[in-house]
Amino acid sequence: MPEPPRSGTLTPLVVVDAANVVGSVPDGWWRDRPGATRRLRDRLAAAVAQGRVAGVDTPLELVLVVEGAARGVEPVAGVRVLAASGSGDDAIVSLVAAEGRARGVVVVTADRELRARVTAEGAATVGPRGL
Repeated sequence: MPEPPRSGTLTPLVVVDAANVVGSVPDGWWRDRPGATRRLRDRLAAAVAQGRVAGVDTPLELVLVVEGAARGVEPVAGVRVLAASGSGDDAIVSLVAAEGRARGVVVVTADRELRARVTAEGAATVGPRGL
């Protein structure tokens, strides 16, 4: 797993493309998108508590970007939830552009176009299996 490029003393940021990660496992998520997203959020919170997410050691900040039917998913300890007002991909790119160069970012997604966009902003990427 790639460590995010680090600059300064800010904690690294791990951004998870919720729709893409949830959709990567054919477990019936399409019947209950908010429920599937909550289960992902809870698994991520447990990983943060254990000290490592997507190849990044804690301390880190984890942001789960949600869109569509999952917009109502609430944050929990260790996981900030960002509800995209439009495209989740656009929200992720904006977040990386705003915070990435100063602190180092890893984006978790299998979306090739999104990976190219965030890499151009200086982020590292891992696929959903990297979680």
